[in-house]
Amino acid sequence: MHVTPYLFFPGTCEAAMRFYAEVPGADPPQIMRMSDMPPADQEDMAGMPPGSVMNAMLKAGGVEIMASDMPPGEGAGMQGVSIHLALDSVAEAHRVFDAFAEGGEVRMPMGATFWTPAFGTLTDRYGTRWMVSVEDGVA
Repeated sequence: MHVTPYLFFPGTCEAAMRFYAEVPGADPPQIMRMSDMPPADQEDMAGMPPGSVMNAMLKAGGVEIMASDMPPGEGAGMQGVSIHLALDSVAEAHRVFDAFAEGGEVRMPMGATFWTPAFGTLTDRYGTRWMVSVEDGVA
């Protein structure tokens, strides 16, 4: 089985996915726009601006995140799910957490817990909820 998170954004997909690649140092995401679709398929997506993102894929460390812009007026934001990002060091966990927190909302500040030396939760400026920690409790 292969599970891939698929995120939906209200017109901010490209900016969000580029940010999610930039912060941890991943390759830029692959982006396909509505205007890249065959004309007949574009007609099925009435209301979507031609420059909006039909599909974006980010690959980093053996993990994929996919996303697209949602039709105007659809969706209530991302709730009830978080993406967990486990990093290799406390310093890297703090760096990524701080970058994702900028312009967002910290839900649980980054700090030591009984299971890891660094863990925190936040909602970033694009509405995605993150759990950031250190892999396997490594300092």
